[in-house]
This record gives sequence, C-alpha cells and structure tokens, in this order.
Amino acid sequence: MPQGWCVYLLRCADDSLYCGISNDLAARIDTHNRGRGARYTRVRLPVVLAYAEACEDRSSASRREAAIKKLDRKAKLALVAAGCN
Repeated sequence: MPQGWCVYLLRCADDSLYCGISNDLAARIDTHNRGRGARYTRVRLPVVLAYAEACEDRSSASRREAAIKKLDRKAKLALVAAGCN
C-alpha cells in the first residue's frame, strides 16, 4: 500500500468501481466500509481495494484521479489487472 498521497480504485459489492484519493489509504478504506465514506460507496458495501498508485502530493493525486475517472470501465479494469503501483 502506498504511503503519502495516492489515488485508488475500490471494487464495490455490486462490482462497480469507485475512484478516490487519500493520504491514509488504510484508514480511508475503513471509513468507506463503515458507511462513512463517499455517498456512492455507502450503498455498495463492502468495498475492497482493487488498485492504488502513489502520487507526489495532493495536487498530482487529484490530477491522476480526474484522468482515471475519464477512462471507460474496460480501461479501468486493465489498470487494475496491470497492478501498477
């Protein structure tokens, strides 16, 4: 799991993917699974980490998140399969 700022993809219980950023990934995933994370994940619990990528700072994490969110599902799944960190 990356330290510092990172962008991540979660696989939700309905097999959808959620993208976000965090500077404490383990705590953020726990927050999602307690139903106190993003509204999107609250009704799709539990969630599991599918992909994480370390970033230099919050700004670069936000830019990478925006880029990933523009990808279609097939491209996101390819990213997960590649497992690049």
